[in-house]
Amino acid sequence: MNKKIGYGIVLVLACTAPLVLYPIFLMKVLCFALFACAFNLLIGYTGLLSFGHAAFFGGAGYAAGYALKVWGLPMELGLLFGVLVAAATGLLMGALAIRRQGIYFTMITLALAQMFYFFYLQAPFTGGEDGLQGVPRGSLLGLVGLGNDLILYYVVLAISIGGFALIVRIIHSPFGQVLRAIKENEPRAISLGYDVDRYKLLAFVLSAALAGLAGATKTMVLGFETLTNVHWAMSGLVILMTLVGGMGTIVGPIVGAIIIIALENKLGSLGYFLSSVTGIEWFQTLGDSVTIVTGLIFIICVLAFRRGIVGEILARFGRFPAS
Repeated sequence: MNKKIGYGIVLVLACTAPLVLYPIFLMKVLCFALFACAFNLLIGYTGLLSFGHAAFFGGAGYAAGYALKVWGLPMELGLLFGVLVAAATGLLMGALAIRRQGIYFTMITLALAQMFYFFYLQAPFTGGEDGLQGVPRGSLLGLVGLGNDLILYYVVLAISIGGFALIVRIIHSPFGQVLRAIKENEPRAISLGYDVDRYKLLAFVLSAALAGLAGATKTMVLGFETLTNVHWAMSGLVILMTLVGGMGTIVGPIVGAIIIIALENKLGSLGYFLSSVTGIEWFQTLGDSVTIVTGLIFIICVLAFRRGIVGEILARFGRFPAS
């Protein structure tokens, strides 16, 4: 009952948020929150650290953007195409990397992600360093135009809630229980007769598809896609979001995404405010120091909050594993 009340409060806050905050900023937060949750499905519940998720996030953005702009597909089909491209990319990358473990798996995903980055850099349909510009938002079911930011926000909110609900369903399904068993003791899972490589590959593809949904939605919202979203640094950013919020928790990646995106977008304004209050001009340079600030947050989390913010809160109430 308490959990349902909590979800209800969060839903009310999400529905009323655009009355207070800029809808574009909120939609960006939702997209990255879904991206972080998709990544957490892999690392938090399967124990696989991937540096290749930027290829799914950005690749789906390019695919959906091209489908919407050049092919003129409806919004729904454009997003679906982006998800399918991300899933196919995940299947290819996973098939090559999934039999490796630990740092070897991580390095293979990083190398493959960089290959995709250079592909998108050279491919003519991506626009190269200029990016894919002028992506139309289209309409919902061909009836409701999405040019209005407020209408689009509620569409993105519905997409995000659907993605979150699917992730929760996966985690609490028998499939999710097997993934946890593989993470905690892979040799034992093998001895019980589970084909762990097949389970890990399916988890990898599901994570890639959901990351692709986030990336495709972000491209539709902003109307463009750039190489930034397929660069390995984007994979590092989603890792940071997951660690800050709490790896292996359902809500943690959402909290981490809110914190990191808020820092990226509001740190400059905070710096000018602090400068006006204190008279210290150095605060005005905070907007140019986002990378340094996020790096410091990462160090603090590793040293003091190893479970992340949500993980530490749950541990205080005895609802998170001690290890």
